[in-house]
Parts: sequence; structure tokens; C-alpha cells
Amino acid sequence: MPIDVHVKRIYDAPGPGDGYRILIDHVWPRGVSRERAQLAQWARELAPSDDLRRWFAHDPERFEEFRTRFRAELADRPALLELARRASEGPVTVLYAARDQQHNNAVVLAELLRASVGT
Repeated sequence: MPIDVHVKRIYDAPGPGDGYRILIDHVWPRGVSRERAQLAQWARELAPSDDLRRWFAHDPERFEEFRTRFRAELADRPALLELARRASEGPVTVLYAARDQQHNNAVVLAELLRASVGT
């Protein structure tokens, strides 16, 4: 059964189809109030490590290697299994603060969620 996982910038307005909204950054994004964010969860434990984040530096040329390293980091995190369970039950929107919409940690996490549900 296909699942409904969205990836959205925290700066974008919440939508009626967002479902469970989860922020996966270590640092709270500038200029966004908790009320405006309308989060169900702030999961810092699902963010990339500081070392990986610094190495990546949002360089699109490093994204494939970032994807591989970030997947390895997430492999042993129980919070990922819990989020996958939640995604199998209803819509989940993974939120991030980066400017690049195609090369970020939320894209990788959403890929993992889509692949894990139904396995």
C-alpha cells in the first residue's frame, strides 16, 4: 500500500493534507514561531550528525555521498522505525529549513520512509 509522505520547508504554510508534521533539524529555524510551525514533533535525533552536516555543507555535488552516509546514520535510530509506523497509518510531512529543495536531509528521510513501509 503506498504511503503519503511529503517533504516541505518549515517556512511554507501548513496545509490540510500535511498530517503528522515533523521537523528533522538540530537547530530551530530562524523566524518561525512554534505556533506557525504547527508541529506534531521536533525530532532532532533524526537530523544528520554535526560532522556529516558540516562535511555536506549543502553542496549538491556531495549529495549522493551525503545520502549514503546519512542512511547509515539513520539505520540504528529507533525513532525512524516509529516514524515509519506512523507513516503507514496516515500522512506525514517531513520538514526542513535548508534552501535547497532537492538536496537536503528531509529528502533522504522521506525516501527511507517510503522504502520501509510495506517491508
